[in-house]
Amino acid sequence: MDIQKGEVLPGKVTGITKFGAFVQLAPGKSGLVYISEIANTFVSNVADFLSVGQEVQVKVIGIDEQGRINLSIKQAQPRPESSQHTAKPFQYQRSPREIQPMPEPETVPGDPDFEDKLKRFMKDSEGKLSDAMRQTERRTSKRRR
Repeated sequence: MDIQKGEVLPGKVTGITKFGAFVQLAPGKSGLVYISEIANTFVSNVADFLSVGQEVQVKVIGIDEQGRINLSIKQAQPRPESSQHTAKPFQYQRSPREIQPMPEPETVPGDPDFEDKLKRFMKDSEGKLSDAMRQTERRTSKRRR
């Protein structure tokens, strides 16, 4: 029997692996259905969809130089209506935040402005840094003794 790419043939599952299933097409001719070619849905376990001895329709999707035959069960069946892509292309929609301008921050009476806050921060940071340096010097001087 001469097998050509694109043919849809009946076959019998002869073996199941974690990456696919082997299908016998004719005596002495068998091929492999990869896990991604078993069904139109996600297949995590081949044994959930196929069993040894099961009769299946397969499509020949490729034959390599070494004579290995690649098969597909999902391409041999008509595509279900529910899985056809009917979604509209994505359109960017503006969020209400982009349309409306941001309100100006309210200033609270008695709240120091940025310059005062920055000066206070720098003064506190310098004090903390000098305290840390003094403690480091004390530790190193104790080690030297």
